[in-house]
Amino acid sequence: MTALRDYYEVLGVARDADQKSIKNAFRKLALKYHPDRNKAPEAEEKFKEIAAAYAVLSDPKKRQEYDTAGFAGVAGYSYEDLFSGINFEDIFGDLGKNFGFGFDFGSGDGLFNSFYKHGQRGPAKGEDIQLRLQVPLERIYHGGKEKVRFSRPLICSKCKGSGLKAGTTARACSECGGSGKKVISRQQQQEKGSISFQQITICPACHGRGTFIDHPCKQCHGSGQLEKEESVTVKIPVGIEEGMALRIPAHGFPSPDANGPPGDLYIYVYSADPRFERRGNDLWRTETIEVADAVLGMQLQIAGLDGDIKVKIPPCTQPDTVLRLKDKGLPDYANGMRGDLNIRILVHLPEQLSPEEKKLFEKLHELEESHGKS
Repeated sequence: MTALRDYYEVLGVARDADQKSIKNAFRKLALKYHPDRNKAPEAEEKFKEIAAAYAVLSDPKKRQEYDTAGFAGVAGYSYEDLFSGINFEDIFGDLGKNFGFGFDFGSGDGLFNSFYKHGQRGPAKGEDIQLRLQVPLERIYHGGKEKVRFSRPLICSKCKGSGLKAGTTARACSECGGSGKKVISRQQQQEKGSISFQQITICPACHGRGTFIDHPCKQCHGSGQLEKEESVTVKIPVGIEEGMALRIPAHGFPSPDANGPPGDLYIYVYSADPRFERRGNDLWRTETIEVADAVLGMQLQIAGLDGDIKVKIPPCTQPDTVLRLKDKGLPDYANGMRGDLNIRILVHLPEQLSPEEKKLFEKLHELEESHGKS
């Protein structure tokens, strides 16, 4: 299981950074963590993370999709889609030669083939599954484990995905000869001869399958797959960021190809707590107090993430005052430093007054007027 860090944080740039800043940040980090120069065990994964962040943020369309929907917005892109349009030669020039890199920086396709496709040739990978997990703030504060239940189709164990009853074979479609495609040819006469046209469509008889199953597997009824309920236990890192994805390999949809690897499971973690609003590592809470308490001051007791917190409301507190309690927020995912707890104070004005309360407010009004005249 791996956690995906925010791409802006990976490159160390602000969310409104321009393309020059993003390019410079990537260049600096890529040279630092390139596996041919950095022999630390984690350098290769770090470099992959940096390259993926740059691939998304350097492309305006992909960046907008990421800004709008996070990792889910760019989950549909393959590595070819991410890197094929990047000119790494423009970024690094001859640095590959000067530093003795055994790695092709020349083009996005070269980068992809040299690094990401290593050991990945063969049947297509299955699609990924994306789930949303809400956890209480205490889990983000302390870290810990969460059980996630989900369902996914798996290859039928009885027919091994063929959909056929044991000892039988599929019947080829007579309309397309088993190709799954229908070819329509025609010729068009012109002044200088004729032009041949071919239109290739999905076979209407077999709907592109190429075969018919006359004797289906009784367990999966010919589909080759069975829906199965599963559960995984994931570790929530301390201070995990809002919307960060946890990747569980090989728990996605099965491959469309025989013996192909399944996709991955991505679990996007979000906080859910009616007491607080999360803004990064800071927490916000609204407290409403009475007029007398705002004027005279008081002490509040609220439930924090690590026990009750006593909050002193100073005398003459104004409406919309924000009291900041330092280091009472969430720990930072990267460095563990804690954010703050911010309490916004609202003052409740009475909708009706008892006769005694009215006299007291009238007396207060007289005092304010006499002080104003003196």
